[in-house]
Amino acid sequence: MGNFFSRLLGNTGGADRTERANNGADSSTIVGIHSTAEWSENWQSHIQSNKLMVIDFFALWCGPCRVIEPEFKVMSTQFPGAVFLKIDVDELPTVTQEWKVEAMPTFVLVKRGREVDRVVGANKEELKKKIQLHLRK
Repeated sequence: MGNFFSRLLGNTGGADRTERANNGADSSTIVGIHSTAEWSENWQSHIQSNKLMVIDFFALWCGPCRVIEPEFKVMSTQFPGAVFLKIDVDELPTVTQEWKVEAMPTFVLVKRGREVDRVVGANKEELKKKIQLHLRK
């Protein structure tokens, strides 16, 4: 499944597992996390920064996850002050359990190493509103 997800993100199988989403001069990166080592690396760099992290817990088989994915990509370009991550719940069940994710999609917003908000379901307006709120703080 990881290879399929990587292809969706435009990864050709190399070490780079990110997707660049461009919108004019603004660009942001959505980081696909495919291992606990990648998660640990991203987490350690995040807790030392003041940036908002938006984690999309999804599943390939989840219809609502596929519906909101294009909107998540757009948000990554609209909010370059945030870090956007995608975690497949089937690929990383231990990380999923650690964050107590029980439904997909679940978006967890984290700042300074702590969860500041959460959106369960494919509610793009609520997610956008919460991202805007926590970027201002």
